[in-house]
Amino acid sequence: MRSFLLVVLCAFLCSSLEAFAIGQVPYVSAFPESGSFVLAGKKKAASICVDPGDWPGVIRAARDLQTDIARVTSVKPVMPDEPGKLTGDAVIIGTIGRSRMIDDLIRAGKIDAGRISGQWESFLLQVVRRPLPGIANALVIAGSDKRGAIYGIYDLSEQIGVSPLHWWADVPVKHKDALYIKPGAYIQGPPSVKYRGIFINDESPDLSNWVREVYGTVPVRNDPPIPPDVANYNSRFYSRIFEVILRMKGNYLWPAMWNNAFNEDDPDNARLADEYGIVMGTSHQEPMLRAQKEWDRRYQKKLGSWNYYKTPDILRDFWRQGIRRNKNFESILTIGLRGANDTPMIPGGTVAQSMALLEEIVAVQRKMIAEEISPDVTKVPQLWCLYKEVQEYYGAGLRVPDDVTLLWADDNWGNVRRLPTEAERRRTGGAGIYYHFDYVGGPRNYKWINTVSLPAVWEQMSLAKEYGADRIWIVNVGHFKHVLLPMEFFLQLGWDTGRWTGQNIGEYTRLWAAREFGPEFSTEIAEIVSAYTRFNSRRKPELLEPGTYSLTNYREAESIVADFRDLESRAERISSRLPQDAKDAFYELVLFPVKACAQVNELYIAAARNALYAQQGRAATNDLADEVRRLFDADAALMNRYNHAFAGGKWNHFMDQVHIGYTMWQDPRQNVMPRVTRIEVPQAAAMGVAVEGSASAWPGTDTALSLPSFDSLNRRRRYLDIFNRGQEPFEFTATTGAPWILLSAARGNIEKETRLWVDIDWKRVPKGAAGGTVKVTGAGGAGVDIRVAAFNPTVITRETLDGFVEEDGYVSIEAEHYWKNIPAGKVRWEKIDGYGRTLSAMSILPMTAPSVIPPGNSPCLEYRMYLFNPQKVDVLATIAPTLNFVPDRGLRCAVSFDDQPPRIIDIVPKGFDARNGNREWEESVRNACRVARSTHTLSNPGHHTLKFWMVDPGVVLQKIVVDLGGLKRSYLGPPESYFGKKSRSAMN
Repeated sequence: MRSFLLVVLCAFLCSSLEAFAIGQVPYVSAFPESGSFVLAGKKKAASICVDPGDWPGVIRAARDLQTDIARVTSVKPVMPDEPGKLTGDAVIIGTIGRSRMIDDLIRAGKIDAGRISGQWESFLLQVVRRPLPGIANALVIAGSDKRGAIYGIYDLSEQIGVSPLHWWADVPVKHKDALYIKPGAYIQGPPSVKYRGIFINDESPDLSNWVREVYGTVPVRNDPPIPPDVANYNSRFYSRIFEVILRMKGNYLWPAMWNNAFNEDDPDNARLADEYGIVMGTSHQEPMLRAQKEWDRRYQKKLGSWNYYKTPDILRDFWRQGIRRNKNFESILTIGLRGANDTPMIPGGTVAQSMALLEEIVAVQRKMIAEEISPDVTKVPQLWCLYKEVQEYYGAGLRVPDDVTLLWADDNWGNVRRLPTEAERRRTGGAGIYYHFDYVGGPRNYKWINTVSLPAVWEQMSLAKEYGADRIWIVNVGHFKHVLLPMEFFLQLGWDTGRWTGQNIGEYTRLWAAREFGPEFSTEIAEIVSAYTRFNSRRKPELLEPGTYSLTNYREAESIVADFRDLESRAERISSRLPQDAKDAFYELVLFPVKACAQVNELYIAAARNALYAQQGRAATNDLADEVRRLFDADAALMNRYNHAFAGGKWNHFMDQVHIGYTMWQDPRQNVMPRVTRIEVPQAAAMGVAVEGSASAWPGTDTALSLPSFDSLNRRRRYLDIFNRGQEPFEFTATTGAPWILLSAARGNIEKETRLWVDIDWKRVPKGAAGGTVKVTGAGGAGVDIRVAAFNPTVITRETLDGFVEEDGYVSIEAEHYWKNIPAGKVRWEKIDGYGRTLSAMSILPMTAPSVIPPGNSPCLEYRMYLFNPQKVDVLATIAPTLNFVPDRGLRCAVSFDDQPPRIIDIVPKGFDARNGNREWEESVRNACRVARSTHTLSNPGHHTLKFWMVDPGVVLQKIVVDLGGLKRSYLGPPESYFGKKSRSAMN
């Protein structure tokens, strides 16, 4: 935390520059100081000096720096072919052992490279006086290896004000007349995770359509066979991808593979990747550097999909050609084999048969690697991806040699399925994680827009790091452009896992916003981005239905619409105040996703209201049908604007993805408007009344209308809707049966509908329980009485309340609002900001803490509350959808009241299998949570303390609801109950 505060202080002191590398100590300033180096000033720029014998990728990145300095200052530095002729000031860039200038500086003692020499991907950046003959002052960027030097170059580019997203998101570069490097040595690396990469997958339609438009199609040819109309993912495209990965300090790529073959579509792809410094691999189902499409184009018609069980000889030759072709390029070889398109190899075969076949395959592949690449096969990076059924084989005892990295997978929804045991952490090949920001499969595809919660990514990937899965991190980024923010966070977290914590994730987003748009609006932009991604992550747009959010309980649906509208309004206001050159970037990174998601949520809620109105016979039913059509058309117009209007049409097709009208896991062929109902509205006026908390309406219900109860502690107001069932307007009057009942209006004219708010004058209401009515009279003199119940307790007041308080038969609590947080030694509950469907979450640190059975001495969160009618109560704890990531153990917590013994709850049982067909798992990812239930018996009204105990680490508690019989259906649960002043002072 102390180092974090120092970084923030440095950022403040250097705010004149407005942009710097996120999370790093800023070393670039717009103003000189004693000992600083003039990178650019007075219409001159320091020369850039690179040894011509250095890695081509380093030389290429140095040219990017030359361009970036010109972007910022309008002065292009000189970059001579013969560095020895330089005079004046220079930026000296090079790789230790590859650059003669860097090696000379080390030998002369001008720089101390001891902290980076021999390290993986590390760099030193230092101002040096008189480093070499003829050079007065230098900024030295020394890399421990090729990528270390490249990262040093791009780190400087970011700090002078060139965002990694300058091309992919049109982030403008702000002009600066001068750039100065502060004196001192700045060191970064080695990274926390060795290989940090992305997988371009599920790329159709958006990315493939865009690539086809921008780069055309791959020329049809026979050797190798290329069919017509294949989007040309060529070296021009991939050079953009390679560069942004490196600028984000990534190093690894699985290329697009749905209808493409990286190595064959453009033979320059692999060579260029190696030159840039990108480590190439292939997906979990494509072994030995062979794309599935390379097989399909040759053999699909004749032999069908690849299957070692059927065609071993052909596959062996196919693999050998692949690794021979790429053996001189830096790669990680996927080994093993799955059937094509995520299928097992032996349809109907037993697990034992599949395991035996896979053992044979791995042995064949390893022998081939030794023959083609290196006799010492342990020196060749390899991975085995334990995806879907392959993890089942591992659980049944199948193993690969220790030098092979075990790449564990999440459940395709961002929840890690398995992490290494203590014994597995000793394997020389280590372990890694295959993660998802995008997925095609059950229970529903999600690939339209950013739905990624950064706090969730931090929590799951921090688990991975703590449990030793830190050799490879790779994330499925779908069509790429929609997840630029979480992609960068993922790669940066892999670079330095200790930099970001559960408490400063919001600071990451603020620094990101400041880098892209300047400091003036950065805090509010970060709030908007964090909010919309939290809203999307708790229910992905593809999973929305008209009934997702409750129309009748807790004003839930109304709050969803209001919250999105607020975000949209704030984003529009900021957009109007940004400079013109920043508007495109703001639109694609902030405003568009907010508007798009706001519209889709409002669309489904409008459809739900239409159905409810039709059921109640409201005259406004058809208006809601029209509103659904308007919102559906507005969505189409918004997608069209993204594709064709903004940024000069540069990003056409990136919003081709269907996203409305799912009825199964797969996309519909086109967006489908939610079903609406239209009714015949009679001419004559007829009054109807509906109340909060009920879908029924008068007349037409045999049940008396009653508002949800009022109490003097929570003090929520309630509403009733007065509506017309005819075309002609009518007058209504509303009267109360008690002087303490307050109405927002006593009379009015109804054309379609109006909302009448009911509140209580707590200074006049009797003590204890009181009852009254609201009488509404309307068309033709018809009228209805609505019951009002108010509770003004004598035993407790807001001033004497010591904790939360029961409301309408429940208590609702956000997890971070505990009364006490009791650690057990160094094991403790800590908050994760923003990781909750409604606010935040609490989880255990350290994440590797041992389980505690029985839990009476484990870390405990205490929640104080006052209950009026406790007898049998249910506790519903909203838990993040974390899985049983430790083998032979489930995921457990314990709950108790007062001095009662803790009751252990199996949140996820041991042996739980997260896969399609498991209804419990499907619901957990649909809802982005699990609900852990326990039942308790309490004897007396009064203050009680609920205790939430740690049993296993990894439990992420988001919310608690104590149900005393009054809880009603909703998606997010009731809003938080009132808690007294004493509670506020006790809570952190």
